[in-house]
Amino acid sequence: MSVTLAFLAGILAIAVWWLSQARLMSKPWLEEGLAVELPDAGGRPVSTAKIGLGVFLAVVGALFALLVSAYLMRRDMVDWRALPTPSLLWVNTGALVLSSVALQWAWNAARHDDIDGVKAGLLGGGVSALVFLAGQLLAWRQLSDEGYFLTSNPANAFFYLITALHALHLLGGLVALARTGARAWDDVEARDVRLSVELCTIYWHALLVIWLLLFALLMHWVDDFVAICRQLLT
Repeated sequence: MSVTLAFLAGILAIAVWWLSQARLMSKPWLEEGLAVELPDAGGRPVSTAKIGLGVFLAVVGALFALLVSAYLMRRDMVDWRALPTPSLLWVNTGALVLSSVALQWAWNAARHDDIDGVKAGLLGGGVSALVFLAGQLLAWRQLSDEGYFLTSNPANAFFYLITALHALHLLGGLVALARTGARAWDDVEARDVRLSVELCTIYWHALLVIWLLLFALLMHWVDDFVAICRQLLT
């Protein structure tokens, strides 16, 4: 339960930081009238799309936090039988890290008006994300072949649910990434897709952080960390 509270506290801290950067607390709609964009701390406009993405990511974070909380509570029951974690998840995690790095490359290229760099980053990020999803399917197939079916045990059900829900969010991100890539290849300037690339990059980084937390949970590192903390406290 403490892990879940810490996760929720982290989401809340990120949300507060986001709002402070957008200066929402200053009520600019009362001071300057209706505006489509809000100034950030550096005086640059903050797109409403960024604010919308921030709210959406906060909701996604809360959803996964609740799922993790249910996982931690359910595993303490007598019918819980932990399943072996496929080693393929290490490869999948590496692919997702590469995907996030490639998107960051595209974002940096967009800020320097390098459309070729944007294309390369988007392509690398998309391909790496597809590798991650394919790897997840192979991991599920591996567990199924070994007899760890969805309905066999609560631990199995949670594993499939957690990984499938994350994959679904990544698949939705790929749709936005494909649309951004189509625009980038349509003979436009880098500045024309800069916002879209930035939004995709932020979304990818958020999904990477969430996956790393889930990966630590599925690999039972969280159990070891909690055990160490308990020993230190006692």
